[in-house]
Amino acid sequence: MEEQSELVDELIEKGHKYGQTTLHLIKLKTLDKTSDVLSNLVSWLPVIIAAIIFFLILNIGVALWLGNMMGQTYYGFFAVAGFYAIVSLICWLFRKPFLKHPLNDSIINQILKEDEL
Repeated sequence: MEEQSELVDELIEKGHKYGQTTLHLIKLKTLDKTSDVLSNLVSWLPVIIAAIIFFLILNIGVALWLGNMMGQTYYGFFAVAGFYAIVSLICWLFRKPFLKHPLNDSIINQILKEDEL
């Protein structure tokens, strides 16, 4: 009887250790996937900043050029602003199928991606 009690205690202890190990493994896998997604997003940050600066300077140049062609400098800025108002409206109308869903799918694919060896 005492032997069965020891076996049950040993089984309970092993089950407890297994549960702790499984929980630790889940934490490590979550940390790995989270760091992978965040590092992927952060690695694009310098590219995005450079592209924003490029397009900002390009837009100023286009606005000045258009303003020069139209006779008043501010006309060019109004034309560029109107263009971006139209682009913003189109982006807002189609944001879910073209922006939200692909971005969600990309993040989910990165999280669910199996480790590559």
